Amino acid sequence: MKHFVYIIYSQTYDIYYKGYSIRPFDRLNEHNNNESRYTSGKGPWELVFVQEFATKKEALQREKALKRANRDYIKWLIKQPSNLLVKKTIGEKPTNNFR
Repeated sequence: MKHFVYIIYSQTYDIYYKGYSIRPFDRLNEHNNNESRYTSGKGPWELVFVQEFATKKEALQREKALKRANRDYIKWLIKQPSNLLVKKTIGEKPTNNFR
């Protein structure tokens, strides 16, 4: 099973939320449907970062670190190759095998 850490962004409130999921796109829908206490009413949310991990333990450790990270680091991280949503080469679509 694949494990993911994700970051979503609300342009309306200019805030980032970091989380863990095995299905980040389904989790995004839950956030946008106000099914999460913290993000409820603060959307719409956009998925801006996804990183894959082999184990749940690794993913939860990364999530914890991201929750402590400052805004400048999060903005920088979103542009990095570790983000599965970033195109790896020109013309190549990002992988979406994590739905």
